[in-house]
Amino acid sequence: MSILGNRVLRREDPKFLTTGGVYGDDLPLDGALWVTFVRSPEAHARIVSIDSSEVKARPGVVAVYTADDIPIGPLPAGLPGIPEVMARTPLAKDVVRFVGEPVAMVLTEERYQGEDAAEAVLVDYDPLPAVIDPIRALESEVHLFPEHGSNVATDFREPLPEGFFDGCEVVVRQRMLNQRVAPCPLEVRSTAADWSGGKLTLWLSTQAPHGAKDGLVGAFGLDASNVRVIAPDVGGGFGAKMIYPEDVAVAWAARETNRPARWTETRSESMLALGHGRAQVQDIAIGGTRDGNVLAYRLEVVQDAGAYPAIGAFLPFLTRMMAPGTYSIPKISASAVAVATNTTPIGAYRGAGRPEATAAIERAMDLFAAEIGADPAEVRRKNLVATDAFPYSTATGFVYDSGDYARALDLALEASGYEKLREEQKRRRSAGGPLQLGIGVSTYVEITNGAGDTGELAVVEVLPSGKARVFTGSSPHGQGHVTAWSMLASEQLGIPMEDIEVIANDTDLVASGIGTFGSRSLQSGGLAVHEASIQLVDEARKVAATMLEANPDDVTLDRVDGRFHVAGTPAVSKTWAEVAKESGGESGIRVEHRSAPASPTFPFGAHVAVVEVDVETGRARLDRHVAVDDAGTIINPLLAEGQRHGGIAQGAAQALMEEVRYDDDGNPVTANLADYAMISAAELPSFELVPMETPTPVNALGAKGIGESGTIGSTPAIQSAVVDAISHLGVRHIDMPVAPDRIWTALQQART
Repeated sequence: MSILGNRVLRREDPKFLTTGGVYGDDLPLDGALWVTFVRSPEAHARIVSIDSSEVKARPGVVAVYTADDIPIGPLPAGLPGIPEVMARTPLAKDVVRFVGEPVAMVLTEERYQGEDAAEAVLVDYDPLPAVIDPIRALESEVHLFPEHGSNVATDFREPLPEGFFDGCEVVVRQRMLNQRVAPCPLEVRSTAADWSGGKLTLWLSTQAPHGAKDGLVGAFGLDASNVRVIAPDVGGGFGAKMIYPEDVAVAWAARETNRPARWTETRSESMLALGHGRAQVQDIAIGGTRDGNVLAYRLEVVQDAGAYPAIGAFLPFLTRMMAPGTYSIPKISASAVAVATNTTPIGAYRGAGRPEATAAIERAMDLFAAEIGADPAEVRRKNLVATDAFPYSTATGFVYDSGDYARALDLALEASGYEKLREEQKRRRSAGGPLQLGIGVSTYVEITNGAGDTGELAVVEVLPSGKARVFTGSSPHGQGHVTAWSMLASEQLGIPMEDIEVIANDTDLVASGIGTFGSRSLQSGGLAVHEASIQLVDEARKVAATMLEANPDDVTLDRVDGRFHVAGTPAVSKTWAEVAKESGGESGIRVEHRSAPASPTFPFGAHVAVVEVDVETGRARLDRHVAVDDAGTIINPLLAEGQRHGGIAQGAAQALMEEVRYDDDGNPVTANLADYAMISAAELPSFELVPMETPTPVNALGAKGIGESGTIGSTPAIQSAVVDAISHLGVRHIDMPVAPDRIWTALQQART
């Protein structure tokens, strides 16, 4: 019986539930200096002077550095098409462009000495006008990078084709905000650096150690062999934990002082300077017939990329890519532009560009359904891509690998009791009480493993002890890689999971890697383990054949007890330990393999949210959430459900509560968790997860990504449910987050 597909308990959990994780801030590093950054209180200003003379005389202060001290040039964005002049230096030089940008760094003997010392550094700023609104940034005469001549970072704009909405009986238009949010990992960023013999070792809370290594090699001009990056236990990333200018500055400070150096950001620093997510202004126009056929859909996006455009300027490309969603719409037009503003730079955040696309098309479907007086679920069903249409080429030029969108919708509606919910809603509306029921439906499709290299490295080896080791270039930080990779290797090798060690997150131990983001790990890193394990068995059969004096084709592996024997004669056999020793002595037998899936995959699903809205106070409560998330073949339902739970919670958070806000001068007003309403279990119901698996033909596992699905499906369903609850009172649309103030305001406006 295969272990795959079973609810195998996480091998990682005993450690976290007993001794706990070892995070960056927990690492012992004798003699390390503590780094504290001096951060800008201005959104946009020239740096007139920095005076640290008094600070350097303070007890415990070892050094104070500014940009003029660090001979490292601007750090490239690492993506094509982004202007080089918008690149960022480790510390701000001459101009600051967002509140929280580091302008100096203080090194102290003790941690507690840093805060007071940093506050005593005198920075004289000459304020400049700030550009906060991305729409205004498009035409503003205030440019963050005057030498560039505008605030436009990337431009994917396309004119609306002539006659685009010809033949449409109804055309609905709406401007929508997909608001800026903060990732809020429970573990904030933490970095420690040590130089020994000219080699840099950097401990970094990151999702991609090898990518960070590449960045350090470039920044310091080192040979790759002289940089080692280790990711200790990482307490959440959600796309935001890559390498940052602060990390480079810490590494440089360690070299400059010839002592180890370390830094762990505060929660407020994390809210100010860890990359934010989303931040799009979307204009949609959708047209069709009064019987519910959608004929044309236009999406225009203005992406706020923040002060230093990097991946944030690339996100609208993904939004354009996924603009059609799950629908077969004859005409699709998607246009996007990304601009720099005096705000925290936008980075990747769970879904990164795809949730924004889903939110847009799903709100468009709701608005269209409302305009023609149709049930939103039925309008969706009428326009879904047909099940027999896969592989399906979209109007935006991509190919969906596999899917059954109608079945996903049917399952979600059936599990929710949709018809009875509508009856209950009708009853409440007739009664006219304060608590009105809202039902929101969404369908979605997303792209996973779609950013750059789709492959990943795996090394699988069996030692003379008979135990196995798996080296992976993927980077676990909570997803359950150790459990899943052990299952995949055990399935092929016949070696018990507890005898398989998984090694990752150390660039000296794993030769190459891409990392964990974009829901890519199982279909790239897991696939590599699967394929490497098969290859290792083939190699071991050859060795066993020699030992058994048999033809390799006649030798088989009994996966129940992990022994090789000639088919039909199991009494004479060789164990993995014997084969490993015969093959390589003490080093055992090993295979190194890199997976190369031919393309990304496209998970899909359908969600139904049920909310209760108090029309007297504007308070909305999520009562139920039903989710169908089809990510192809599921290797371990327990792990997949964990990802779905986390994703739905994060999607609900964006729909209901979370938003990073700035005032007109660029001052953040949500800089800590007292002001920024991060969601908790208290605001969430138990999620109702409906299983569905449609394997992909793209890889041998049949697996797609699952890490971001819950987020993508839940947000529009919950937003839709809130609007639906009060639509009979004249409310047509409310931007996210659909918090009580916005709901109450919308109700008042509808009543006047």
